[in-house]
Amino acid sequence: MFKVEGLDEYESLELFSWHAFRQPHPGEGYMDLSRPVVQYCGGVPLALQVLGSSLFGKAADVWKNALQNLDVITEGKIQKILRISFDSLQDHDKLPFLHIACFFIGKDKDFSTTVLDECEFATNIGIQNLVDRCLLIIDGFNKLTMHQLLQDMGRGIIREESPEDPGKRTRVWNKDASNVLRKLTSISFSSTNSFPVSNEIGFKTEAFRRMHNLELLLLDNVKISGGYEDFPKNLIWLSWRGFALKSIPTNFYLENLIALDLRNSSLQHVWKGTRFLPRLKILNLSHSHGLVTTPDLSGSPNLERLILKDCINLKEVDESIGDLEKLVFLNLKDCKNLMKLPIRISMLRSLQKLILSGCSNLVLPASMIVKNQSDSTPSEMKKLSLWQSMRSWVLPRKNLQLTSASLPQFLKSLDMAYCNLSEIPNDLPSSLSSLERLNLDGNPFFSLPVNLNGLSKLQRLSLDMCPNLEMIPELPPSVEALIATRCTSLKRVLLNLPDMLPTIRLAVIACENVVEIQNVLKKIPLRNVDIEMIKDIGLFNLESIGSTEVEMLNYLTCTTRKGPLQGLDECGIFSIFLPGSDVPDWFCYKSSMGNSELSITIPPHLNLKIRGLNACVVYAQDKVRDEGLKFYTGAPILHISNETKDLKWTYVPATIGFPKKKEHMLWLSHWRFANDELEGGDEIRVSVRDEIRVPGRDEFDMLTKEFGI
Repeated sequence: MFKVEGLDEYESLELFSWHAFRQPHPGEGYMDLSRPVVQYCGGVPLALQVLGSSLFGKAADVWKNALQNLDVITEGKIQKILRISFDSLQDHDKLPFLHIACFFIGKDKDFSTTVLDECEFATNIGIQNLVDRCLLIIDGFNKLTMHQLLQDMGRGIIREESPEDPGKRTRVWNKDASNVLRKLTSISFSSTNSFPVSNEIGFKTEAFRRMHNLELLLLDNVKISGGYEDFPKNLIWLSWRGFALKSIPTNFYLENLIALDLRNSSLQHVWKGTRFLPRLKILNLSHSHGLVTTPDLSGSPNLERLILKDCINLKEVDESIGDLEKLVFLNLKDCKNLMKLPIRISMLRSLQKLILSGCSNLVLPASMIVKNQSDSTPSEMKKLSLWQSMRSWVLPRKNLQLTSASLPQFLKSLDMAYCNLSEIPNDLPSSLSSLERLNLDGNPFFSLPVNLNGLSKLQRLSLDMCPNLEMIPELPPSVEALIATRCTSLKRVLLNLPDMLPTIRLAVIACENVVEIQNVLKKIPLRNVDIEMIKDIGLFNLESIGSTEVEMLNYLTCTTRKGPLQGLDECGIFSIFLPGSDVPDWFCYKSSMGNSELSITIPPHLNLKIRGLNACVVYAQDKVRDEGLKFYTGAPILHISNETKDLKWTYVPATIGFPKKKEHMLWLSHWRFANDELEGGDEIRVSVRDEIRVPGRDEFDMLTKEFGI
């Protein structure tokens, strides 16, 4: 039972208008037509969206016809309003809607499109039309979703085909499908029939004998006995999770299949010899824990996706994979006993995404020895050249060393997480120049190639939990995301960040040893800071503070560390944090109590060039938080504006000193300015406010006591 929250009349009209007119109010001349439609929807958002979308761009007479249909609705109002929108669809959009409502909710859009295209639907256009009508949603994971009321409506339409006899419907599912099989019904099925059955045992293949036109068959942990000679031969999509046989029988007709899904099967060998499956595009054998080797796939030239995830006893991928010229996706995730990759994998010119994460035991047989090329026949030379492209895959048994020359050169996505990689080859950028996404999480290598910026198309690099990595070299400007969390040895990130900061997502959380992010953050022991900078910031007696320790809180890494005083260079602003409760006397301008802003006119010293500006902020904890909540605190944020030249600067420190309970912290900073940015006679306005780090919180944890310039 659904409790539908209603909108008021104004909200309803606005929502309806956004879908019917693509604006917040009805179009000219349509107000009188819109109000009764909105009234019939009763404030139900889904009905307003669906009905409004169905009337978008339609003439007034179509609207009047819709109103006439609404007038006769007396009960089941929401479902019937939704049905009006369905009835207004073209036939070529109705059929995909019914298929999706019955069997494709939660399925990947690309997978669904591949299967539905073979049902002779214009799937891409149809899906877009359904989305435009608010009858279908594609979520952020590219899955097809639909409001439960719409799914119920779609299944209700199928039930109307034959209310009493499910066997006469074009689509049957769950208990109805089980009942049909139990009765061994002789049915003349339409060409659009679909048939899912779940968690049933004891059926015989005879139950399917007369289902000649069956196209979609979904079985979940169903055991079927008998021969397969008369099994439906027009199947386009067969999903049989928990397939109980150790091998697919030779008399099981598969030649028309587009998608074969045998996840969680008992297969040890998929089929014997070569099966000619000219239409097969998707083969999923994931979680088949008894599978030892992949089948000969040379008879499946149109295969596009091969999914072997978590086949934990898989030891070999058949060399016939090299014949799959259209293969774009290969998933071998967590095939922990996979001993080798096929030599011919380098021939997969269409392969775009390769997932090898969790394959920690890849190794080549030591008996494979390269022959002298001069002694080889032409056919042997071909094999030899392929072997040479793989020769540096010779590995310690539990330590995969990646050699990029052995991988397909047009890869766009490579996932090598948790593969025990001890080294990344220096030729990776030149060998995989098309790479857009690279995942190297959880590997023990110590360094990355210094020429990694040669991956000119790279968009995402993931280095999560690489415990030995000490430095990340410069990356290409195409990078949009760098994920390097929990890299406990990481010290330096050398990125050309000034140009990349507006677009890059940088995550270095729990990297407690980071001392430098190029052009953003650099930690310098106070003893190593240039003496001129020490003088510029106003410190003249380092001996008196040399033994002082401060707890530093780093918002970039979400780590804290207590240690000796250090200088911090962030984006060209040099800072030092140390205990203190008052702005030092050498600051000429100080804020008064409770005042968060200072206005200053720089003295007109015509013969002096102003190099910078010093600021001091004194702050303390306003609310004492538990140890684990430090990163929910706020921090001072400093604004400086040159009112004369209309120049503005804002600085939010990524690293701050964390004051002890009931104590204050002194933040000294030196701002460097370019020529003419700050001159005598300029009016300067400086303000400090306490930034809230957590969205939605309306209270401060760090409060500024005073500041000075």
